[in-house]
Amino acid sequence: MTIVGVDGCRAGWIAVRRDPGAAPSAAVFPSFAALLDALPADATVAVDMPIGLPDVSQKGGRGPEALVRPLLGNRQSSVFAIPSRAALYAHTDGFTTIDAWHAAHRQASEVAKATSDPPRGVSIQAFGIFAKIREIDAVLIARPELRRHVFESHPEVAFCRLNDDQAMRLPKKIKGAVNPAGMAERKALLCRHGYVRGFLDRTPPLGAAADDFLDAAAMMLIAGRIASGEARPFPDPPLADRFGIPVAIWA
Repeated sequence: MTIVGVDGCRAGWIAVRRDPGAAPSAAVFPSFAALLDALPADATVAVDMPIGLPDVSQKGGRGPEALVRPLLGNRQSSVFAIPSRAALYAHTDGFTTIDAWHAAHRQASEVAKATSDPPRGVSIQAFGIFAKIREIDAVLIARPELRRHVFESHPEVAFCRLNDDQAMRLPKKIKGAVNPAGMAERKALLCRHGYVRGFLDRTPPLGAAADDFLDAAAMMLIAGRIASGEARPFPDPPLADRFGIPVAIWA
């Protein structure tokens, strides 16, 4: 079975893919739908992006976030709460100016506060991936058969589970810049799980950053764990949103 790890990137989506009997490969796709269209129908995909949206956001997030944060120690800030579906769809137009960006963020925050208990706004970090969350959401609403093949994961949860349930010691980034020591720690772990160091050291495909590439590589290992029945969902069993889309972080 083809297994695929996916992360969002500047140019769209980076996918690290392994077909039966083949070495891993990496490519960037402009949309999530285009990525899926390039895969066999039975491929297992693990993606670093929230899947399944709440109507009302509770303290700590949808449920999966609160379950995985205690596993991560100093890395738990990488798991942020997902606001309501209404907040995610409060503004769906493109942005032509920085002022428009900030206005849309304020609008999403106001909707988020009105649809959360206790009231909570939206961080800039979370708002920055809203378009990508909507992209996956739209695909899984329109094509429900894909819900058996596309699974949410999270890089730091993945690294923790691959590291015998021990969180990574070093941050992957410091003040927005890649931390070479943190990247080296994660590459060493990925190599213990079958990657060749030369593959991980290669220049990422155009439009993806080095940490996007590494996260997608970790996601591919989680896709393999899901396909083999080894992965665990948080929570177990998964929840579901009002469209029936499963809500769980797999690792």
